Amino acid sequence: MRSLGVPEGEISAFQEAEHWLRYFPPKALDDIAALGCGVDWRRSFITTDVNPYYDSFVSWHMNTLRKKGKIVKDKRYTIYSPLDGQPCADHDRATGEGVGPQEYTLIKMKAIELPGKLQQLAGRDVFFLAATLRPETMYGQTNCWILPDGDYGAYKAFENDVYVMSARSALNLAFQERLPKYGAPEQLLPLKGYDLLGVPLKAPNAIHERIYTLPMLTILTNKGTGVVTSVPSDSPDDFMALCDLKKKEKFREKYGVKDEWVLPFDVIPIINIPEFGDTSAPSVCAELKIQSQNDTAKLAEAKNRTYLKGFTDGTMLVGEYAGQKVQVAKPLIREAMLASSEAVAYSEPEKPVMSRSGDDCIVALTDQWYLLYGEEDWLEKAKQCLDQMELYSEDARRAFEHTLGWLKQWACSRSYGLGTRLPWDREFLVESLSDSTIYMAYYTVAHILQGGDIYGEGKSLVTPDQLSEEVWNYIFLGGPQPQDSTIDKALLETCRREFRYWYPFDLRVSGKDLIQNHLTFCIYNHVAMWDSNPDMWPRSFRCNGHLQLNSEKMSKSTGNFKTLREAIEEYSADAVRIALADAGDSMDDANMVEATANAAILRLTKELTWSEEVMAAPLRQGEASLFADRVFDNELNYAVKSTYAAYENLMFREALKTGWFELLLARDTYRLACGAEGMHRDLVQRFVEVSAVLLAPIAPHASEHVWQRILKKEGTVLKAGWPTANEPDLLLQKAARYLEDQIVSLRKLIMKFEASAKKKCKGGPAPKVVGVDLFVAAEFQGWKAHILRLLASKFVEIDASFADDTDQVALGEVAKLAESEGLPAKKMQQQVMPFVKFKKEEATKAKSSIVLDLQLPFDERATLLDNAEYVKRSLNLESFHVFLSTDEKEREAVEKECNVLGASPGVPAVHFKTVQ
Repeated sequence: MRSLGVPEGEISAFQEAEHWLRYFPPKALDDIAALGCGVDWRRSFITTDVNPYYDSFVSWHMNTLRKKGKIVKDKRYTIYSPLDGQPCADHDRATGEGVGPQEYTLIKMKAIELPGKLQQLAGRDVFFLAATLRPETMYGQTNCWILPDGDYGAYKAFENDVYVMSARSALNLAFQERLPKYGAPEQLLPLKGYDLLGVPLKAPNAIHERIYTLPMLTILTNKGTGVVTSVPSDSPDDFMALCDLKKKEKFREKYGVKDEWVLPFDVIPIINIPEFGDTSAPSVCAELKIQSQNDTAKLAEAKNRTYLKGFTDGTMLVGEYAGQKVQVAKPLIREAMLASSEAVAYSEPEKPVMSRSGDDCIVALTDQWYLLYGEEDWLEKAKQCLDQMELYSEDARRAFEHTLGWLKQWACSRSYGLGTRLPWDREFLVESLSDSTIYMAYYTVAHILQGGDIYGEGKSLVTPDQLSEEVWNYIFLGGPQPQDSTIDKALLETCRREFRYWYPFDLRVSGKDLIQNHLTFCIYNHVAMWDSNPDMWPRSFRCNGHLQLNSEKMSKSTGNFKTLREAIEEYSADAVRIALADAGDSMDDANMVEATANAAILRLTKELTWSEEVMAAPLRQGEASLFADRVFDNELNYAVKSTYAAYENLMFREALKTGWFELLLARDTYRLACGAEGMHRDLVQRFVEVSAVLLAPIAPHASEHVWQRILKKEGTVLKAGWPTANEPDLLLQKAARYLEDQIVSLRKLIMKFEASAKKKCKGGPAPKVVGVDLFVAAEFQGWKAHILRLLASKFVEIDASFADDTDQVALGEVAKLAESEGLPAKKMQQQVMPFVKFKKEEATKAKSSIVLDLQLPFDERATLLDNAEYVKRSLNLESFHVFLSTDEKEREAVEKECNVLGASPGVPAVHFKTVQ
C-alpha cells in the first residue's frame, strides 16, 4: 500500500472490504482521464451489492437463468479452499486459474502382513491406496512404490478399514465424502516411507498373489497419494525403476530390500500396442537407450510416445475384456473395480491451485448451485454465436473453441465475499465471474438509473426497490409493459430505447486469460438470456495478452514496475499511448519499452515544431505535377486507406506504423526529392491535416494542438471525420519504391567501387565516382524469360501458390536451357534454381502473378530519367544517364567495363565515370 502512495494513516482502513471499493475506483477514473481516454463515466458502476441498482440487475439475471433451467443445485466436484470454506473460482485464485478437478482411481491394495510399525494396526483391514489414471493396466502389477523419505499416514476409513496415503490426499478424500468425517481425516498412525517398505500386498486384478512395497526416489507427494502401483510392462518409469533395483545390489541393501521381493517379478504382457508390441515400456526404453530411472527427459519422451497410443490403438491381452480395445475396456474395468470395492473414486486439482488467501486448494464434493454450461442445446447455441463473431485472431478462435469443448458445470455460488446474494437462497453469494457476464447490457441504462454515480448513490427518478423482474424484462427482453410499476412509463420507454439503440454490443476488449471463463461465460449467458433473439448476441471480442515492461514481466519485487500515473507523469500521456500502441498487436504479451516513450517525446516535439514552421514558410504553388508530388500524394492516399484498415482490425501498432512512422518517412523522402523546387503547399497542408487525424486515436493531445493551434481549424480533431482519399495507385508506389531502392543500391556500389579502387592505388590519388550510366532492360530475355513463362503457368491465383511439381518441372528444363545458352548443365542449374526460388517467393508474397511478367509494370527508364536530378543530388553526382540495354552505340562504348547484357528488368547494369 505504501508503494502505491496510500497515506500511512489510511492503510488500516483497508481491513474493511468496502474501503477498497471507495478508495481505488475514483483514482482509476482519474488516471484513465489523465491518459486522455474519452469515457462516458456516467455509465460506470460498482458490481457488488454496494450498488443496489446493479444488485437488482444481477438478481434478475440469476432468477431468469434459473427459470430457464440453466441453474441447478447438486453435489459436484469442485476446486475448494478449506481455509476459506468455499469453492475457489478462477478470480479467487493467486495461481492455477483455469485448473479443474482431475479424476483418478484409487487402487485398494490390502496388506497381507503388518510388519514393524504397522503392527499397531493389527485387527484392522489396512489398504495402501495408489492413485492411477490407467486402471486397465492393473493386470500387470509387479510391486508397489513408496518414497522412503516421504511422509505418510494411516487414516481411519469406514467400518474396519484403514487407508495408507499422504496427508494431502487424505484431506482431498475427506472432502469427497470418502472418509467418515467430512473435511476432517482422522490419522491413526503417522508413518514414514521407510516404515512401509517390504509390506506384502494383495493387489486387485494382479496376476501375482502377493507383491511387495519397494523404494522409488522420484515419487512426488504433491500429486496422487504418494503410493504408486507398478506396471513395468506399460510404464517406462516403473520398468526402469524395477531394472535398477534388480541390477543394483547395493541399492537394495541400502533400503533393506530382500531379493525375493524383487528378483522373481518379471514384466507381464497385458496390452498389445502396434509399433511397440506386447511390452511397450521395455520396447520404447530400449529404442531411446534409457539407462536408469534418473533419465527423466527420455522417460518423459517415452511416456509421450506410448501412453496415448496405448489408449487409442491398444488391445487388451488378459482379463475379462481380452481382445477388446483399451478405450472400450478402460471404463468397464474401472466401474467393475469401483462396484466390487477394490477401488475408490478420487479427484484432485489437475495442477496446484493457491487461493488468494494463501491456501493450497483441494477438490471437494460440494452441495451448491451450478450453471449447466456444456448442456447440449446451450452449447450448440454458444457455438452458433461464436461462429458469427469477429475475434480478430485465429489463435483466439481456437482458444474459444477449446474452452467450449471442455467447459462444463460451473459453481456459481460462494459463501462469503463481495457480490449479490442468490435471490432464492440468500445463504450464498453469486461468485465473481458469474455476476458479470451480461453487464454490457447494464451499461446502456446505468446513467439513467444511477444518476451518474458509480455507487448508485446519485439523484435518480428510480429507486432500486422499483426495479422488479417485470421492469427488467420490459427493458431488456421485450416483455410487456409492467402493470404495477410506479416508474414513469416514459422513463421506462427511454431505458428500453437506450438498450435497443446500443445492443448488441459491437466489441468487448479483454485479456486472453479470460477466454477460459469470463468471455466464454459471456457468450453462454447472452445466448441464454436472448435465446430467441440472436440479434442481441455479442458481435466481437478483441483479446490481448499481459503487458511487459522493457521485455520483462512487471514485478514490484524486481523493481520492474510502473503505474499508469507514474508513466504519464514521466513521459506525458501521448508518449505513453504511442509506446503502448507500439507494444504489440497479437495475443502475445505486449511489451512497453520506455525508450520508445522517451523517443516519442522528442519526435512529437520535433514534428510539432516542423509543422508550425512549414505552415508559415513560402512553399511552391500551382499545379503539383512533379513525379515526387504524385508519389507523395499517393503515399497520403495509401496511409489513409491502410491506417483505416488497421484501426478497423484494432491493430494499433500497424496503425502507428502506417499512419505515422511510414507517413513521416514518405514526407522526408518527398522533401529530399523536391530539391531546390521545394515542396508543394497543397500537399504539405494535406499531409499536416491527414497526419493529425490519423494519429489522433493514439496521440490525441498532439493531434489536437496541430488541428486547432497550427491548422486553425474549427472544433476538435476527434470530430473531424476520417480523411477522404483516392484508391492508392499501386504501380506508382512500385515505381517510387524502385527509385528509392536504386538510390540505396547505387550508393552501396559506389562505396564498394571506390574502396576497391583506393586499395589498388597503393597510396596514390584514388578515383572518385562523379557520374553513373545505367542500362535498363525492357524485358527479360533468354532462359529467364523461359522460366518466368513456366512459373506463370504453374501459379495458382486463387490461393497465391504454385503447383507442387513446379520445381521438378523447372529442373527438367535445365538441360535444354544449358544447351541453348552454351553452358554446362551444372552451371545452368546453379543459375536457374535460385532464380526459380526467388521468383516463387516474390509472387507468393505479392499474392499476384504480375511479378512473373517479362516486363516491369511501370516504365523503368522514364522513372529514372524523371528523377535524374534527385538521384544526382542524393549520390553527389555530376552526371546521371539512363540508356536501354539494346542501345548498341552506348553499349559498345562501355562493354569492356560493364556487362550491359546482364541487365534485367529492375536490375540495371551500372557503369561509373570517375575522376582522380
